Amino acid sequence: MCGRTRLVTDYSEIRIELKFDDEGRVPNLRPRWNIAPSEDLLVAVRDADGKRRPALMRWGLMPGWAKDTRIAFSTFNARADGVDVKPAFRGAWKAGRRCLVVTDGFYEWRRSGNKDRQPFAVAMADGKLMVMAGLYEDWTSPAGENIRTVTVITTDANAALKDIHPRMPVVLAEKDWAKWLGEETTSEAGLKALLVPCPAGAIKLWPVDRRVGNVKNDDAGLVEPVEIARPAPKQASLF
Repeated sequence: MCGRTRLVTDYSEIRIELKFDDEGRVPNLRPRWNIAPSEDLLVAVRDADGKRRPALMRWGLMPGWAKDTRIAFSTFNARADGVDVKPAFRGAWKAGRRCLVVTDGFYEWRRSGNKDRQPFAVAMADGKLMVMAGLYEDWTSPAGENIRTVTVITTDANAALKDIHPRMPVVLAEKDWAKWLGEETTSEAGLKALLVPCPAGAIKLWPVDRRVGNVKNDDAGLVEPVEIARPAPKQASLF
């Protein structure tokens, strides 16, 4: 699962790392430490001219047949094992509407007990951008507004994350970006082969403040590491 991301890297650096075409319009970005579904994500797409361009898309994919936005509450993630058959996603998959979701990482929560949930920040171990596999759709609202929407594809968690959550976003290596965007010819089987967990050593994670659970909180303090309280050891019985 991936329900919160962040992106604070300056766009000048993003443009270089993602190799965006220089003629592309610069998106209106501001540092975001706590991006939630229904908000905008920065993505990379291959345009009609074959050039790699940046775009801002609303998080929560809206298939063309959707009548209202309620479906977006369940389509901000797409499971890799059903992305080509699930009604909400198969249209985008078959049409090749694939994109790269550009982030600095995401947050995940570990549940311990019935109510206690400890959030963790996840990032690339090398400090670079975390680029996720996504699908997008152009949706026309009943009022006639055209809205570009996106979903993040998820897969089984790798060894680094499996004790936190059973699923994670598909994090694509740079060598696979062109394949996913269709800049290199790749079979459907080849595309599906990309939808696997990234190596455990490619990411790092650390516990952060529970304030990240409130979408109104959006500041650098959200990624500061915190200490997790450890339960007191049981006292040995004297009898």
